[in-house]
Amino acid sequence: MLLTDCRLLPRTGLSVPVFGLGGAQIGGLYRASTLAESDDLVACAWQHGIRYFDTAPYYGYGRSEHRMGASLCDRARGEYVLSTKVGRLIRPNAHAERTPGADVNGWADALPFHQVYDYSYDAVMRSIEDSYQRLSIARINILFIHDIGRVTHGDRHDYHWQQLTHGGGFRALEEVRRAGIVNAIGLGVNEWEVVHDAMQEIDLDCTMLAGRYTLLEQMSLSPFLENCQKAGNAIIAAGVFNSGLLVGNGKFNYAAAPPPIIARVEALTAVCQEFGVALPAAALQFPLAHPAVVSTVTGARTREQLEANIAWFNSPIPAPFWQALAARGLIDTSAPTPVGS
Repeated sequence: MLLTDCRLLPRTGLSVPVFGLGGAQIGGLYRASTLAESDDLVACAWQHGIRYFDTAPYYGYGRSEHRMGASLCDRARGEYVLSTKVGRLIRPNAHAERTPGADVNGWADALPFHQVYDYSYDAVMRSIEDSYQRLSIARINILFIHDIGRVTHGDRHDYHWQQLTHGGGFRALEEVRRAGIVNAIGLGVNEWEVVHDAMQEIDLDCTMLAGRYTLLEQMSLSPFLENCQKAGNAIIAAGVFNSGLLVGNGKFNYAAAPPPIIARVEALTAVCQEFGVALPAAALQFPLAHPAVVSTVTGARTREQLEANIAWFNSPIPAPFWQALAARGLIDTSAPTPVGS
């Protein structure tokens, strides 16, 4: 598989590259990113043939969309795919100025705004307008509902779900798709269960599923991914390093990894060492073997990090490696695996 290969979203005429660049680090996830780093990162992606870019209003409270748009606005528009998200309105922070460099909900040096969760019709439409303004780009290809789910919202989930189902959030997405304002709609979430619920309410073109179908975790495999494939709800696998744990930062689901998860990573690492395979390479390549998955999106802060990701994506992995993982119970035995090199 080549980094520049594309796969079709079955319900649309849109093809999505198999490798995409996520915009969370551009927004300052965990550590501030300079404007020069962001520009150089997108330039590096373009030089290597990467043509799928994902961002969100939440990333740095608008910073990621501003920077992503500025870096892409002079590129030939028909040559790349761009996705962003709705579900949070980014509002001026009237209470206090941000302290430069401060960490706000995981965003280092976020812009002086705060988030307001709102999945209603009016909020979705306003969010789309705001994103177009921040991006300064005439076309958003894919629009995701961001971070709906019980794990995210707890007791407030039912209220936000009502905003989608009865408050017109889903209807807004259907309208902008039908009007051709975007090519495709879906969910961008960390919880596969809420995607299943959404599929009972609306025809989804694709889902950006973060961290739930990875080398470390395959609970979404069956019947969820099978049902997605049947329904034409293509999966874009994000968070393939499980918040960075599979590249050594110690985080799982954006928090310190618990001991059982660390032990599983150590077992995966031992097999990697046995076969001379880099653990991040296996993590990047594994999800794309499933026929429901059309793309994988990875984050990076610098050119060096992105080039490391590209090298891992292109790294040859022998078939016996995948067989050993399955035989030792480290991946689900029914999970499709890449063709060995």
